[in-house]
Amino acid sequence: MAWIVLVLSGLLETVWAVALDRSAGFSRPLPSAVFGVSLVASMAGLAYALRDIPVGTGYAVWVGIGAVGTALVGMLALHEPATLPRIGCLLLVVAGVVGLKLFH
Repeated sequence: MAWIVLVLSGLLETVWAVALDRSAGFSRPLPSAVFGVSLVASMAGLAYALRDIPVGTGYAVWVGIGAVGTALVGMLALHEPATLPRIGCLLLVVAGVVGLKLFH
């Protein structure tokens, strides 16, 4: 259960990162509210998962999922460059996250 919560919390990290960007410095109420709710939920999920998963592994997986998710949203929805080197680097992050899970 801790791993499922950790993955969901990592996905929520993507939500709050994108909402933070869309909030335009907290000047737009809806994205600002989405940021706040998803940030609290993401942190709560991480805290829950860390009861069973070592902090180094849990935090690295959480950040990895959030970073890859945010970069993918940027490339797919926000028209950021989707170059082969960027995609390759994201695949390396994914490999690291999978490795941390496998060797936990």
